[in-house]
Amino acid sequence: MAFYDNIKLEKGMYQTSGKTFSQALEELDPSSAYSAGETAGLDAFERQLKRFDIKVSGAGSDMVEKFFKTTDSAALFPEYVSRAVRAGLEEADLISKIVATTTKIDSLDYRTITAIPSDDEKELKKVAQGAKIPEINVRTQENLVRLQKRGRMLVSSYEAIRFQRLDLFTVTLRQIGAYIARTQLADAIHVLFNGDGNNNAVTGIATETADSLTYDDLINFWSKFDLYDLNTLLLSADSMKMLLALDEFKNPATGLNFQATGTLSTPIGAELVKTSAMQNGVIMGLDRKCALEMVKATDITTDYDKLIDRQLERAAITTIYGFAKIFPDASKLLYW
Repeated sequence: MAFYDNIKLEKGMYQTSGKTFSQALEELDPSSAYSAGETAGLDAFERQLKRFDIKVSGAGSDMVEKFFKTTDSAALFPEYVSRAVRAGLEEADLISKIVATTTKIDSLDYRTITAIPSDDEKELKKVAQGAKIPEINVRTQENLVRLQKRGRMLVSSYEAIRFQRLDLFTVTLRQIGAYIARTQLADAIHVLFNGDGNNNAVTGIATETADSLTYDDLINFWSKFDLYDLNTLLLSADSMKMLLALDEFKNPATGLNFQATGTLSTPIGAELVKTSAMQNGVIMGLDRKCALEMVKATDITTDYDKLIDRQLERAAITTIYGFAKIFPDASKLLYW
């Protein structure tokens, strides 16, 4: 009998400080001990699914009630829910296209740092022998990063889903993850527009002619990113259509690339990110390498007590996060 067959599973494993259920389980049953055989390549949670013969995907997936055959297997259900939601979030992820770094914290208070050099400080001047080296001041921001708690309440009776296949139930959970991903993007864009509470709202540049967008406007916009790379453009569907109508976007190579891969190349080399979180008539340009920081207080979490003891009914699936601007000048707005 393998070691993982003898591990006692309980809901207290979800309360381990600073660790997820999977991390606590991995500590008890390290994957490094399974380099060969039928369990090779599985993590500690997946080995427990194998232990209880629970198939969560594919045409032969089990029914939801399989998790609740024993008290040990029931302890796996909240982690299954979290993983399915996380998979949906990752599939719909656009945050990674605009976030420079992600900071994980263990509290609800976080104050980020900033370094906003003057024009004189941006220039690396010659330093004479024995002379003082010019300084750039790195300091903490005056205001805390505002954290948001987002999620969905999963409401269902056990009787309603106990005979449903896990493969189908996973689709519903992944959609919850997709909803969270879209909300995260909207929150990030709100911070890019309005700032993070430290007097760093985005600055805007108007097109030469009202209600119109030209290639010259884009070139002028690109030129404003003097010390940064304009590598990402955020825009709505209507703004995207106006952009794609420009003659410079109608060359055969751009069309073939879009038809073959669904990826649009742009004359200024920036990646286009279409989202309903952007209003019409504006384009947000940014250097994703240094514009925005994401702060996470929690990953995807579930009401494990309710999922284990009450077999659903009402269980919250949530995550707590926030955003902070790193270099305010690394994002700018073009509007018409």
